Amino acid sequence: MHGLGELEGKVMDVLWSAAEPMRVRDVLDALTSARPLAYTTVLTVLDNLHGKGWVRRSRAGRAYVYTAVESRAEAGARVLRDVLDASGDAERVLLHFARSASPDESAILRRALRQDGSK
Repeated sequence: MHGLGELEGKVMDVLWSAAEPMRVRDVLDALTSARPLAYTTVLTVLDNLHGKGWVRRSRAGRAYVYTAVESRAEAGARVLRDVLDASGDAERVLLHFARSASPDESAILRRALRQDGSK
């Protein structure tokens, strides 16, 4: 995901697929990596994600549990919104995106525009 480092993205993938809040140990156990990760590495990544506003944490006994602040789709939409806002030319960016969309993606966009126009 844009705006996240490689390990941050992997940690977010774990949290987005989780049904409930996760402890650092749970996240560490769920991560599959070519190299073993230290508990403190995952703790640092989660702390950084919390500071960036990607995750929320709450106390569960003596430890924190972590959840994603928003769904993967919501985060993707927010990142896209940030790109459009920062581009200085949202129309041009959207047109380039529309030209690069697959047929399935184009159908989704057309369907969304039809639904939005009926309101």
